Amino acid sequence: VQLVESGGGLVQAGGSLRLSCAASGFTFDDYAVGWIRQAPGKEREGVACITFTDFSGSSTYYLDSVKGRFTISSDDAKSTVYLEMNSLKPEDTATYSCAAVLIRGLGIGAQTSMRLFLDDFGSWGQGTLVTVSS
Repeated sequence: VQLVESGGGLVQAGGSLRLSCAASGFTFDDYAVGWIRQAPGKEREGVACITFTDFSGSSTYYLDSVKGRFTISSDDAKSTVYLEMNSLKPEDTATYSCAAVLIRGLGIGAQTSMRLFLDDFGSWGQGTLVTVSS
C-alpha cells in the first residue's frame, strides 16, 4: 500500500485548493481513506474520511469545522481520493496527510474509521503542506 499526496500550497483566505491522494498497491474496495492534518504545535485532527464497503457503502465523515467547506470524493478509475477545500481560513493551515486502512468485516463507517487513523492504524502518505494567508 502506497499513498502519495499532492496539491498543497499557499493560498489566500477565502481561496480553494484540491488535494489528491494517489493510491497504489491496493483498490479502494473494503478500505477507508481519510485526510488528517497537523498544524505546528497542535494535535492531529481527522478532517474527512470516506469508506468503500458493502456495510457502509460510501459513507463520509467530516470534522465539524470543515463541514460545508470541504468535500471528500474518489475517482476509482484513477485510484485517487480528493479533498476539495473551499473558503479556506488561516486556521486550516497544516500538513495534510492521507491514510488508508482495511475495514473489511469490521462493520464500521467513516467516523469510526477516522478514530483508527488517529490511533495510528493504517498506511500513511508523507503529507502535503497547506498554508492559508490572512
